[in-house]
Amino acid sequence: MYQNIATKVLTGECRLSYVHLSQPYANPNQQNAEPKYSVTLLIPKSDQATYNDIVKSRDAAYEAAVQNDWKGARPQLRSLLIYDGDGVRQDGSAFGPECKGHYVITASTKRKPQVVDGSNINVELAPQDIYSGMYGRVTLNFFAFNSNGNKGIGCGLGNVLKTKDGEPLAGGSTAAQDFEGVSVPAPAPAAAPAPAYAPGVVPQAAPVQAYAPGVVPQAAPVQQGYTPAAGYMNVPQQIDPITGAPLNPLPFT
Repeated sequence: MYQNIATKVLTGECRLSYVHLSQPYANPNQQNAEPKYSVTLLIPKSDQATYNDIVKSRDAAYEAAVQNDWKGARPQLRSLLIYDGDGVRQDGSAFGPECKGHYVITASTKRKPQVVDGSNINVELAPQDIYSGMYGRVTLNFFAFNSNGNKGIGCGLGNVLKTKDGEPLAGGSTAAQDFEGVSVPAPAPAAAPAPAYAPGVVPQAAPVQAYAPGVVPQAAPVQQGYTPAAGYMNVPQQIDPITGAPLNPLPFT
């Protein structure tokens, strides 16, 4: 019993297997199977309190159905719902090795269950954080059914509280497990980006020094002690003091 509901159970911490909590799933081996959200719980045999609660709630649902739904009939249940993981399934096949030392029960629902973490029960977990192999606590609700004369008790899935991570049961691994110890070289430094120009704009050369109209740019000063060759533009004009004629006519006139 949980929350004063005789048919409701809150399990202790158990391991979750065959997890279909993010998307509904239909067994392809069952013709016309209706897609449902479902999970199989692996309850440690040391948790006898949870086992006893499940049995009592299952039996409470049965007795309520005898009085209210089945008109006093007491049909023999075709499924006990909870099984010994060290034994065999209902069809006689052996349970997987992960079931050893556990009780096994499967719950399902048409309504999408909420899956939350113990650190914040108000926010649902992302699908990638929900997987077979994680640990959690689950609410279950047992109910009676009568389908085409087939009477029995079903195990309804409520909501899931994830308590901790565990080794995935689907044969996969996490990224941390795959790449532990793998070194990755540091990226090479990026080259300095080339200057950007607007479309159609040609980059300009350095500007040429401008001079005022009529001003001739001056040559660099002549080094002291250096005598330029005759006829060089910067050589001073020599004049005959008597005749006034040039003594060394320049080649440029």
